[in-house]
Amino acid sequence: MKAVIQRVTSASVTVNGQVVGQIEQGILVLLGVEKGDTVAKADWMAEKITGLRIFEDYQCKMNRSVLDINGGVLAVSQFTLAGNCDKGRRPSFDDAAPVEEAKQLYDDFVAALKKQNVTVQTGIFQADMKVALLNDGPVTFVLER
Repeated sequence: MKAVIQRVTSASVTVNGQVVGQIEQGILVLLGVEKGDTVAKADWMAEKITGLRIFEDYQCKMNRSVLDINGGVLAVSQFTLAGNCDKGRRPSFDDAAPVEEAKQLYDDFVAALKKQNVTVQTGIFQADMKVALLNDGPVTFVLER
């Protein structure tokens, strides 16, 4: 499981011209599910992401989590994070989890986020999504498990 985590001032997901998920200050998570990923990994990722101290405190140090600032999380499935670009010019998606498995683990991840008592918005799995964000910092991390 791979996640790109971006600290944002705002972020939204649009499908067919309609906003389907939107947050103000918080975290945008692009999540890629790979073969061999488990519910335990999804739970770990959700807990890790909501606990990451990536927001500034009064001394301008990254010392507060999304929970501490009462921010939101926008979770977006991102199939291409499972892409391997090592050989040739076309990415290989052999490591990506099958669609049904990936959707279930993405849903498990979203449910695990909600258990952390954070506001959660999502995109639509397998949809052609347009993601807009205002990256704050910019602050971006990659998390793999």
